[in-house]
Amino acid sequence: MLTLTSPFKTRYHAIQAGAKLALLAAATLVVMPLSAPVPILCAFGAAAALYLAEGWRFAVHGLKHLRPLWPFVVVLLVWHGLSSGWQGLWAGIAISVKMLTAVALANLVTMTTRLDDMIAVIERLAAPCARLGLSPRVLAISIALVIRFVPVLMQRANQLAEAWRARSFRRQNWHILVPMTLAAIDDAEQIAEALRARGGL
Repeated sequence: MLTLTSPFKTRYHAIQAGAKLALLAAATLVVMPLSAPVPILCAFGAAAALYLAEGWRFAVHGLKHLRPLWPFVVVLLVWHGLSSGWQGLWAGIAISVKMLTAVALANLVTMTTRLDDMIAVIERLAAPCARLGLSPRVLAISIALVIRFVPVLMQRANQLAEAWRARSFRRQNWHILVPMTLAAIDDAEQIAEALRARGGL
């Protein structure tokens, strides 16, 4: 399976997973309520500076993980522009920049944190859920699987879309929904078998 972990060693790898997640939560709480242009742009610039501080290759690698957000950015801008004119367009830009900033920071944490460390933190945070009958271990591994499966499914969708375009003059990609669903089910079954082979949850 693919991994979101950065192939480049950075200074951020040395920071404990719990500290990074706490800083991420605090930064998100600060960024999302912002409404003035200058603070929003400063927050975005700070996120970009964190990437650039580790070199261009690391920054470009992180930028690639943000590509799936661009369709959402376009939809936000079009929607706000058509519904409220220029004033609404600025609202769409502000929401888009804040979204990009928050996701970029979350991506930075994911890229520089080992999955085992992330699972351990989630397990500790979810410990009170055991009183409600929910296993913290199951919750932690479920979140970890989501983190890992998203890039895998995105790559699989891109491969199927390219294969479809190579074999058909029609541009619609809805034909890949069935093979994409079957591939996801097959991957899920393989993961379930691997978990059972290791003693289950």
